[in-house]
Amino acid sequence: MLKKLGIKTRVLLLALIPATCMALILGGYFTWMQQSDLQRQLLQRGDMISEQLAPLAAPALAAKDRERLERIAAQSLELTDVRSVTFLGADRTLLAHAGPMMLNAVPIGNSTHSLQRSGFDATRYLMPVFGRHRDLASDEVPGEVDHLLGWVELELSHDGTLLRGYRSLFASLLLILTGLSITALLAAHMSRSISAPIRQIKDTVTQIKDGNLESRVPAMGSHEMDALAAGINRMAETLQDAQEELQHSIDQATEDVRQNLETIEIQNIELDLARKEALEASRIKSEFLANMSHEIRTPLNGILGFTHLLQKSELTPRQLDYLGTIEKSADSLLGIINEILDFSKIEAGKLVLDNIPFNLRDLLQDTLTILAPAAHAKQLELVSLVYRDTPLSLVGDPLRLKQILTNLVSNAIKFTREGTIVARAMMEDENEDSVQLRISVQDTGIGLSGQDVRALFQAFSQADNSLSRQPGGTGLGLVISKRLVEQMGGEIGVDSTPGEGSEFWISLNLPKARDDAEDLPSAPLLGRRIAIVDGHELARQALQHQLEDCGLDVTDFKSLDKLVLATHAARQAGQPLDLAVLGITAHEISPERLGVQIREIEQSGCQVLVLCPTTEQALFHAAVPNADRQLQAKPSCTRRLRRALADLINPKQLRYESPEGSGERAPRVLCVDDNPANLLLVQTLLEDLGAEVRAVDKGAAAIKAVQEGGLDLVLMDVQMPEMDGRETTERIRLWESAQTGAALPIVALTAHAMANEKRALLQSGMDDYLTKPISERQLAQVVLKWTGLALSAQGLDKTADLPLESNTLQVLDAAEGLRLAAGKADLAADMLAMLLASLQADREAIQLARINADQNAMIERVHRLHGATRYCGVPQLRAACLRSETLLKQNDPAALAALNELDDAITRLEEQARAMA
Repeated sequence: MLKKLGIKTRVLLLALIPATCMALILGGYFTWMQQSDLQRQLLQRGDMISEQLAPLAAPALAAKDRERLERIAAQSLELTDVRSVTFLGADRTLLAHAGPMMLNAVPIGNSTHSLQRSGFDATRYLMPVFGRHRDLASDEVPGEVDHLLGWVELELSHDGTLLRGYRSLFASLLLILTGLSITALLAAHMSRSISAPIRQIKDTVTQIKDGNLESRVPAMGSHEMDALAAGINRMAETLQDAQEELQHSIDQATEDVRQNLETIEIQNIELDLARKEALEASRIKSEFLANMSHEIRTPLNGILGFTHLLQKSELTPRQLDYLGTIEKSADSLLGIINEILDFSKIEAGKLVLDNIPFNLRDLLQDTLTILAPAAHAKQLELVSLVYRDTPLSLVGDPLRLKQILTNLVSNAIKFTREGTIVARAMMEDENEDSVQLRISVQDTGIGLSGQDVRALFQAFSQADNSLSRQPGGTGLGLVISKRLVEQMGGEIGVDSTPGEGSEFWISLNLPKARDDAEDLPSAPLLGRRIAIVDGHELARQALQHQLEDCGLDVTDFKSLDKLVLATHAARQAGQPLDLAVLGITAHEISPERLGVQIREIEQSGCQVLVLCPTTEQALFHAAVPNADRQLQAKPSCTRRLRRALADLINPKQLRYESPEGSGERAPRVLCVDDNPANLLLVQTLLEDLGAEVRAVDKGAAAIKAVQEGGLDLVLMDVQMPEMDGRETTERIRLWESAQTGAALPIVALTAHAMANEKRALLQSGMDDYLTKPISERQLAQVVLKWTGLALSAQGLDKTADLPLESNTLQVLDAAEGLRLAAGKADLAADMLAMLLASLQADREAIQLARINADQNAMIERVHRLHGATRYCGVPQLRAACLRSETLLKQNDPAALAALNELDDAITRLEEQARAMA
């Protein structure tokens, strides 16, 4: 701010500021001292007056002479600055008062000395009066020296003191102002003698600044000013010379700048064009990915679908092997496409994560269950460990998290030749609403070097890129996993030692969800004694934790022989073991030996559950008494393990799916697809599942079919010529808006995989969508979801699983009948009686249809009989019905032989039923 002031002002300030500061400091000091003295004198005067009033009022207070006290109080008001006086009794009751009401509050305390409280306007005193004050008044009363007689209240006004202080302050200010005025006059005179020459120099400099370089400063009359004027004049001459040279340079520079601006403008135009081309290329890339997804997935849908259908037909082992190779190749191609599309979506920032509750343990175990066959084919052990302090109910994107874990476990299986793969989940930190989670996948594979680790998370790169490497892949899996983890707000890393193995880990912070009631210990298992056997230490430890979480009392054994001895000893001691879980492999024990030892264990009252690798389930199937209930694949899933053990404890509480083939009508489905192969595939799958299907290949035909009515569901292809699936759906919805009744469910069949595809489909009026390639299970689920009608053959593997000779099965299985009747013997007997009563009529109807060559009638009667057999324990007849129905639908010449076999099965069932009766 001082820089903006002129010299004249600065001289005035230089003279006035020190003088003003000194005057204010001295004046303020002396004024403050005087005010302090006045205040102190006022307080002293108040103390003196109160001390003088105490002995005067003591006799009157002792006698409570109000009249005398009133006189003393009135006379006290004549003293200087006394505003009011009050006399109080010993209990502070009012005895006498003179003057206005007190301004300040009563001083606090019961001191034997005078108390005071000061305010802005007055000071209030409270003086206790004792017996000794009467001594001063020559009215002595023996023994009452310290006896409290009363109180004297006195209030002194500050008005007089303030008035004297203001007078003193006014006088001080008057003297200060007089001195400052004289100083200002002297400073102004001095500043004028300095500022006048400077102003003249300033005017000349201003003229030079304005371009009048011929202006010069005249002589100032003093040595310093003349020297300054001479310097300014020389500067003006120099500036004049420089201006001429500068003007020439400016002209040259202007020409150069003009040329540069033209160059920059051309570059900006080129950059704008390049930017537009890049945006267009990005748009074309997105469209290309969507279209390529459709174009590739559409034939893949046909390849996978018809391969699955062929595998269900009667083929030679070599043909089945070829089909298996085709299916694996198609699945691999589909996996590569999905990885490339995921990578593209992540690169474009189009990937959207879900935020839904999920169970961490189920997610981890489901991942290992899916990948178990690949690991067991290499004789690897898969183990999952979830630490007990880790919350299981979390909120996040389970699908993407499962994708990450699947990639990590798959890589571990690829690069591990022997040993163990362990997936662990543990808690690093916990807050009230969230948990810091660490999930790791550790293997005993080939390991990674430092150079491999650095290149590991780069796109299209692998740890081993040599021509001789064995595992394949695109090299995108870990990159996608890394991007997904980072988008979730976590991090991913690897710790590895070449030749010893690797440990991939992810760290995430996820919100907690409400605990699942199914994670609590199961009531039927609570407190039960169970034994476990597993030759693999980590697998045994994981199994022990799972069983303890189910509420079981676990005892582990290192060998099956020791368990057999322990079960006999426990039974003899009167404390038999309730359950036993055996983790075995074909290398450890033969199926025959296992069957013998299971019988020995069950003789002691101990129910057995066997866990074996997925590749060895067929070997141990015959060795287990009831493979459906007592044989499971490794690695064990906690929920499945809990249900199986509960079923072994309480077999009558088993819950079975309702038998298929009930009297409920078949759903009527319209399939719309321009690709003949896809249309035939979906039609075949739905018809094999028991649906009534109508197939069209154009949108206009689909609209006409919907308008004709009688449909339960529409499966609509999205990409079709002339009228695509969205436009077709919009026209159907427009037609429905003018009709009465509920809207027809429309489900999209799409091969697109872009993030906004589902949103666009739903906005066009569709209710749901299926992504190609599709499976029977997906079709069955979507039909049940939107129509409420179950497909009659849902979940069955047709002729691929049919017994070629049904007479190898039992004719009548009472145990199976009891199971199908939910353990109710009377219901099982009634169901069998109903079947036997209708057998002769069904046989005659089938024979009549054969004579008349009525294919539809034969299929209908066989289908009806097949549905009835599914409620009863007649395995041989049910297998014959299934085989006959399937071959009839396929118009296979072998159907005639199958019908003969069906007739023989009916005869055998009737004969055995009569024998039992």
